Amino acid sequence: MTTDAAPPPDPRTALETERDRLREGLAEGIVAPGPMTYGSQAAAATQVFEQQRDLALRDRNEQHLAQVDAALVRLNDGTYGACANCGRPIAPERLEAIPWAALCIDCQRTAGRG
Repeated sequence: MTTDAAPPPDPRTALETERDRLREGLAEGIVAPGPMTYGSQAAAATQVFEQQRDLALRDRNEQHLAQVDAALVRLNDGTYGACANCGRPIAPERLEAIPWAALCIDCQRTAGRG
């Protein structure tokens, strides 16, 4: 009896694709705001808000890239798929959804509360 189940996705391909996507986004940089005009406080506030938002998104992407790079290191050293906290296997479904996951779902819940 044969099954038509698709093979599990290759974590290396998923991680490298995500790494490339993040690097591209970070390479674009943040557009510096133009000179402020004093005619509109609302326009100035919008400009400051957008710059702060862009900086926060860049910081988040840098952190995410570090997680992806760390997962690639784990893949290379043979520890990929083991929880970095308790050492138990990370559920394959979790790794398929989040290939850079370093913690099993139980340890992630605990970490999320802290």
